[in-house]
Amino acid sequence: MSLASSYPVALVCSALGLRRSSYYYRPRGREEEAVRAALLKEAEVWPRYGYRRLGQELRRKGWVVNAKRVRRLMRQMGLQVKRKARKPTTTNSRHGLARFPNLIRGLSVTRPDQVWAADVTYVRLRREWVYLAVILDVYTRGIRGWHLSRSLDQELTWVALEKALARNAPEIHHSDQGVQYAASPYVERLRAAQVKVSMADVGQPTQNPHAERVIRTIKEEEIELSEYENFEDAHAQIGHFIEQVYMHKRIHSALGYLTPAEFEARSGLPRRPQARPSHQGRAI
Repeated sequence: MSLASSYPVALVCSALGLRRSSYYYRPRGREEEAVRAALLKEAEVWPRYGYRRLGQELRRKGWVVNAKRVRRLMRQMGLQVKRKARKPTTTNSRHGLARFPNLIRGLSVTRPDQVWAADVTYVRLRREWVYLAVILDVYTRGIRGWHLSRSLDQELTWVALEKALARNAPEIHHSDQGVQYAASPYVERLRAAQVKVSMADVGQPTQNPHAERVIRTIKEEEIELSEYENFEDAHAQIGHFIEQVYMHKRIHSALGYLTPAEFEARSGLPRRPQARPSHQGRAI
């Protein structure tokens, strides 16, 4: 019979000059190695995830780990995320087209399709540059529309908008003051759908943070990790990431570590079908 079965643990540890934690300690050994293996596997799938998201992925799969432990293991395993310097923007706001005020400054976003945020970025292929336009629902973080084009013209953003409007329309469409978003056909299309037009101030990307963030996610977790053979390959792989990985697999801290598809389902939105795999490859 052990002393701890007859006397309080605190009393026994005090008499022996031991800490209480030493009584409850159990060697981790194999369990620690199993967690390391599981963490490495998740880090290979999500190489740009930090310790919080990787910890959430492990917990979603049944591992009992806290953030401190995940951060320690990542440091020991050399899995810290290294951020790259940001590259030049594609925004051309030096034009004589209409300007619109920032309608989302201080706005509390409390429902789907209240605010959509739009942005454009570039993709480097082996022999050319191509451009990606994305429209994001701020509340659910779901991507409503996207388009990849060889040209940085009005068609780039127009096609992404048409894809988004085919499902629903927002109350407010927010973007920077780039010429593609200020162009008369784009603005008139929004007005025809009874959508209010909102723009960030010139040179203020922090006023369009959600669009900036989703663009950064796509670049860091897909574009910068891939070598596309050509335009068709880029279109297929980026489309796969947006429609399957981002929407259905990637968890978001702002959504309580749910995926956008899971969060939209809980918000009562119709469940959008998961795209087939390609054979080519809150408050503001």
